[in-house]
Amino acid sequence: MTTQPAQQIPGVYHRKIGDIVVTSISDGYLDGNLEVMRNVDDDKARQILQDAFRPARRTSVNTFLIHSKGRTAIIDTGSGNYLMPTAGFVQRNLASAGIDPKSIDTVLLTHMHPDHSAGLTEMPSGRLLFPNAELVMHENELPHWFDDGAMAKADERSKKLFFQAGREQVAPYKNRTRLFKQGEVFPGVTAVPSPGHTPGHAAYLIASGDDQLMIWGDTVHVPEVQTAFPEAGMAFDTDLAMAAASRRRMFDRVSADRVLIAGMHLHFPAFARLARRGDAYALHNEAWVHAMD
Repeated sequence: MTTQPAQQIPGVYHRKIGDIVVTSISDGYLDGNLEVMRNVDDDKARQILQDAFRPARRTSVNTFLIHSKGRTAIIDTGSGNYLMPTAGFVQRNLASAGIDPKSIDTVLLTHMHPDHSAGLTEMPSGRLLFPNAELVMHENELPHWFDDGAMAKADERSKKLFFQAGREQVAPYKNRTRLFKQGEVFPGVTAVPSPGHTPGHAAYLIASGDDQLMIWGDTVHVPEVQTAFPEAGMAFDTDLAMAAASRRRMFDRVSADRVLIAGMHLHFPAFARLARRGDAYALHNEAWVHAMD
């Protein structure tokens, strides 16, 4: 008698971009409601999700390893042990992929929200989960979260979840932090500032030979809704209008150039193309690629 499988296979997927290998690592997912969405009618958003056979707002959380020039970076770190039990699986999936976190020499953050930076450290002990890594992010990101004036204006949830937690997550990396404005930040990886969701929110363009991949960070959180209504934002956008403008620019760029995209909140394994449809857009998930050559 055979035994039925009791758990899912590890959330690991490899994709070659020229000579660079990008590995999508799933951190899991976070479930929520539509009340956090802005600039979109709730009923329209709900109908879009129902039409896509998604009865709830389920947000995938992804990180991406970059294997380039004999070095390894990770873009974002997942949520560690800070959020829901359905997330926090980056370390487990790194182990399944045969990756020792000690071998990762660079952590590139898209921004400092807990589903992106809480996996930097083990809370509350403060143990570094990437003990040999340099922490790299846009120069506008750290000053915002360490601004006591901005923190004082935030609601209690944001003070705890974003400001205080963010400070605790990055503190152990204080002496190994590098801030950038733009340009190449890792071999084959160029920063693409995309502010609004946070002041230092950044995407990363991976390029090798004729191949490109835009890892666009939190350009979308609810892909089905925000591609249909690009003006739709989130309550936790630091600047809602600026985030929408950045999203429009990113949508226009990747659709016009037909660039392969990946995102922290696209459904795993999170590689897709974006096509323009009038004033809206449509996501087309890339077919699963089995060969690595």
